[in-house]
Amino acid sequence: MNYFEKSLIEHKKYNWKLETISKVPLENKDDLSTYYSPWVAEPCREIARDKSKVYDYTLKANTVAVISDGTAVLGLWDIGPEAGLPVMEWKCVLFKKFAWINAFPIVLNTKDTEEIIRTIKNIAPTFGWINLEDISAPRCFEIEERLKNELDIPVMHDDQHGTAIVTLAWIINGLKITGKKKEEVKVVVNWVWAAWVAITKLLLLYGIKDIVMVDSVWTIHPGRKDLNPVKEMLTNITNTACLLDPSSDSCIIGGLDTAVAGRDIFIWVSAPWVLTPEMVASMNKDPMIFAMANPTPEIMPDIAKAAWAKIIATGRSDFPNQLNNVLVFPWVFKWALKNWVKKITDEMKLRAAENLANAVKNPNPDKIIPSPFEDWIADLVAEAIK
Repeated sequence: MNYFEKSLIEHKKYNWKLETISKVPLENKDDLSTYYSPWVAEPCREIARDKSKVYDYTLKANTVAVISDGTAVLGLWDIGPEAGLPVMEWKCVLFKKFAWINAFPIVLNTKDTEEIIRTIKNIAPTFGWINLEDISAPRCFEIEERLKNELDIPVMHDDQHGTAIVTLAWIINGLKITGKKKEEVKVVVNWVWAAWVAITKLLLLYGIKDIVMVDSVWTIHPGRKDLNPVKEMLTNITNTACLLDPSSDSCIIGGLDTAVAGRDIFIWVSAPWVLTPEMVASMNKDPMIFAMANPTPEIMPDIAKAAWAKIIATGRSDFPNQLNNVLVFPWVFKWALKNWVKKITDEMKLRAAENLANAVKNPNPDKIIPSPFEDWIADLVAEAIK
């Protein structure tokens, strides 16, 4: 049986994979009176007098909403809210498994930015944190920024920031293995979606200087007239040689085959089979390949290795070096809820990435970053965001 068949069987077997379970006894009339009618009125009165006490008397203090519109699901993209629901459900399972956080999957039957923002604001009183998930760019940027400014609880688009933290941790150890320096490596990031933009910004903050981005048309550079505001912003921080001299060899103008040549690191979470062995062979010695599309990566690990890739990460658990943001988001949310952290800063993200990387004392091409099942990882992430 392959993983595709097994996944369908197991999801159907456990289609009621989430449930609501009471943590209190409910065995007799006194229990019913105490926890429900009439004495449930007492915590209601306390909260009415002081709204902050909702954290003392309700599930809000340890509960996250996992919210999506199904427009950017894994490598499947715009498949709709119903089709995206299995991912949201399992995100909630991971919250509970790794951080003992209650999480509810909520999929929205709208792509309208204002309606999404309005809906989330209306349901926010129930939750201690909003986790945005699988919302396509560029809408996800505005939705996250608006909600961060307009709500009094933390909001994070995990596709962006969780993925960026794990990617940076992977690169930190990849540099150790290859002996390359962050100030000298050349990076190509393909497709300009939410995670890619967050990854690019975090890599620049870490000190990587030379990044070229490629969308579905061409490399991002100032001479293009078809760029949206997000891509326009990226012309100021990536492919920066084009700002100085568009005619220089350092200004990269062309498609993926042009952009990847002479690069050290390839990052893509997009579509299957787009990276060819010839492209890998055109990269600098000992390249690092992030081929993270699911369920089929941009290039299979054995093919990339044969084309001289030194280190390969994928999004699949059946290959070595699965790059999975489950290493980050449960613990970030847990410790943020516990410590009343209202916003995850860039400094926290950098510390979290460095802590994850340093957790592997002797990284090698088959063991770049820790496994999420190594329980002590929680403390490393916690230290980063306190």
